[in-house]
Amino acid sequence: MTDLFPRFLTRWAPGTPRAARRRERTWARLSPLLRLLILTQLAFNVGFFAVLPFLAEHLGTAVGMAGWTVGFVLGLRTFSQQGLFVVGGWLVDRYGVRPVVLAGCALRIAGFAWLGYAEAAWTVTGAVLLIGFAAALFSPAVESEVARQAVVWEEEGHGSRTRVLALFSTAGQAGAFAGPLLGGLLLAVDFRAVCLAGAGVFVLVLAGHARLMPQHLPGRVRTRERGGARVLLRNRRFLALCCAYGTYLLAYNQLYLALPEEVERATGSQAPLSWLFALSSLLVVCAQLPVGRWAGDRLDLHRSMTAGLLLVAAGCAVVAAARPAGWTGLAGLLPATAYVVLLTLGQMLIVPAARAWVPDLAESGRLGLYTGALSSVSGLMVLAGSSATGSLLDLGLPPALPWLLLAAPPALAVALLPHGPERAAGRARGAAGA
Repeated sequence: MTDLFPRFLTRWAPGTPRAARRRERTWARLSPLLRLLILTQLAFNVGFFAVLPFLAEHLGTAVGMAGWTVGFVLGLRTFSQQGLFVVGGWLVDRYGVRPVVLAGCALRIAGFAWLGYAEAAWTVTGAVLLIGFAAALFSPAVESEVARQAVVWEEEGHGSRTRVLALFSTAGQAGAFAGPLLGGLLLAVDFRAVCLAGAGVFVLVLAGHARLMPQHLPGRVRTRERGGARVLLRNRRFLALCCAYGTYLLAYNQLYLALPEEVERATGSQAPLSWLFALSSLLVVCAQLPVGRWAGDRLDLHRSMTAGLLLVAAGCAVVAAARPAGWTGLAGLLPATAYVVLLTLGQMLIVPAARAWVPDLAESGRLGLYTGALSSVSGLMVLAGSSATGSLLDLGLPPALPWLLLAAPPALAVALLPHGPERAAGRARGAAGA
């Protein structure tokens, strides 16, 4: 099983045969635990995205929910997941990676099975909340341990930690690409089959972790001390990273908010959206590793984040510059395509760098808490920013202005980034939590 992912990369990722051999060597140098965690991210996203893209349609047609209710339920799912990442991270620090991952998988299995049989609005809502909370448990556990192992990998002289985080992101995006294909095939049966297939994926993940995840991970220490949240809130460098990361997430969220409106304006239909989403996923799957390797060899974490944020800002600015021309049809899709490409390139630099930076900024024994807080704090920023963006799009402003205002936060966030990442070996290893 652990050979399937590198074979996929070798056959389908771009580059010369030499580059393909280099990717295989990188995979071969990873520890068995890192391979397990990266494959876990792949499986997580296959199971999750087999169900999520079809949820709104199911709620509106089969369950008969009104549009606002569907939006509310989907918002609850996001809150129960991203908003509670910090809770999952705290539990990882206190109880360890293995029990939190196993609990998250068990809850996800129960949530998907429940959703498949739920018919009333309240039962659907309960299932969706359970699905979201499950991710709030296992995602911080997996992400924090990958970040810690990436630091160890770097200290052992294998290369930049961002290579490992880039591989982790690639696995997640590959799962996000394959999941809807699986769900679409099963939807020919019914939505229940889709949910049960998603549950089945997590049964396999649960069994794999129960068998392969060590009871005690070398180098991890559990913390019983209280007051971690107060220390985190006083950590200005970490909060600055969260704010910068949040501006990227706000721009990324426009894939679901401002971009559909722009595509509708240009073509009179939202059908091209699926092609733009596929383009983004394929870019990450095919280019994340080469970009991550280049950034790891030539850029430190600060410069990688800076370049990524400026690319994201440039993507929004391209749409702003083209909007006054009022292009339609194929020409009207070019600015939207440029936005997706620049946003995705920025994502390839920002996400691995931000995750790799957290171990340098976290207090000893608190990596789980800090990993969860990165998602929760930035997620709250997106929640507030998305409401403001929706208002901007409804105000009838000059066509370029909303996109210019969207370009401003990531560009200005460059000034917020901490300087001089701390790479003290003892602290980086000890920052992992339980």
